[in-house]
Amino acid sequence: MTVNVTVTERAAQRIGKILGQEPAGTMLRVSVEGGGCSGFQYRFDTERERTEDDIVIEKSGATVLIDPISLNYMVGSEIDFVDDLIGSSFKVNNPKATASCGCGTSFAL
Repeated sequence: MTVNVTVTERAAQRIGKILGQEPAGTMLRVSVEGGGCSGFQYRFDTERERTEDDIVIEKSGATVLIDPISLNYMVGSEIDFVDDLIGSSFKVNNPKATASCGCGTSFAL
């Protein structure tokens, strides 16, 4: 399966910094679940286990896992890390999203 999700260098560095504080072998799981103020929301979790059907993205020492169902909602997306006046957070730039909320973690299709 072709992975059409990218991780920016800025996000990879931040993920690496977070995972560096976790036990060896820890990865970041990005998933999509129902909820949030726009219908769907992104979830970011650290995890030590990956499943056989996980999509694995590795960049600059950071490992990101995405399950196949979540990948369907994220095709063409870019995972970035932003640091601005209202705070710092991961942001998913999703071309399939038709709307998103101010918090940046929920979206509609």
